[in-house]
Amino acid sequence: MAAVRDLFATRLYEASLAATPGFEVFNAELEAACRMLAEEDRAGQAWCRANGYGGYTSYASLNDVPTRATVFADLKKRLDRHAATFAEALAFDLGARGRLRLDSLWVSVLRPGAAHSGHIHPHGVLSGVVHVTVPPGAGALRLEDPRLPLMMAAPPRRADAPEAGRTFVTLTPAEGSLFIWESWLRHEVLPGVAKAPRISVSFNYAWR
Repeated sequence: MAAVRDLFATRLYEASLAATPGFEVFNAELEAACRMLAEEDRAGQAWCRANGYGGYTSYASLNDVPTRATVFADLKKRLDRHAATFAEALAFDLGARGRLRLDSLWVSVLRPGAAHSGHIHPHGVLSGVVHVTVPPGAGALRLEDPRLPLMMAAPPRRADAPEAGRTFVTLTPAEGSLFIWESWLRHEVLPGVAKAPRISVSFNYAWR
């Protein structure tokens, strides 16, 4: 009897902070804190101009975002719980170290029409993003099959291929959407048609 088995699955963690009590107040504070950094972080603004980033990111300028506002520290506590849950689902053997630790957290304010090209996070174990402000028409998050460079002469997938068999999977976020994946997974933010900025907070967890 013949059988087809699924091996080497790429796993994605999805949750919504919007389902938690007090989300509207929390998210409003988070948005205000993100906008504050975008307005005050001169080094980050300069880096974005020099590197053609379509908006603002604190990625290259601030390594202490969780200490910049109480709401970022609150976000870190929430993310710690989700990261631990995902690490358990991935069957990570963390040994005596016991858990993954937040290694970096940064704000992104993408202006209308801007995108963030495909990339990975080579120094992380888990990476992810929380969506703070998602105006209508904002760019979606697209994940890429990590085997794509090795597929060689493989034909393309049919349009009706199941999600697990697609070359790309596109996720449409909402305010409060949380996605976490293993840091080797290539991803990008597609250009959108929104008339207002798309605000998110991204992060890495490391084993150290």
